[in-house]
Amino acid sequence: MDEKAAFACNFLHVVFVDKLLGFSPKTPPKQIHEIKDFLLTARRKDARSVKIKRSKDVVKFKVRCSKYLYTLCVFDAEKADKLKQSLPPGLSVQDL
Repeated sequence: MDEKAAFACNFLHVVFVDKLLGFSPKTPPKQIHEIKDFLLTARRKDARSVKIKRSKDVVKFKVRCSKYLYTLCVFDAEKADKLKQSLPPGLSVQDL
């Protein structure tokens, strides 16, 4: 098998396995607009970790689930601190 055929075969194999397992390389993140919905998402079984990104005006909470990355933007610093304390204890939290 020449080099081009090997590459094409490998590429098709990766695409097929990704489709079979339900992975999509370009799944856009989902935005959550309510704190209550974000907490329910963070308590799901497939939620793995939460990353907190702080900027001057907004605090972004990003929870990684099996298929999607869900994002909540909080514009009030006090609400963001309360939300951080309300996260499930078993979830790994990274403050960036």
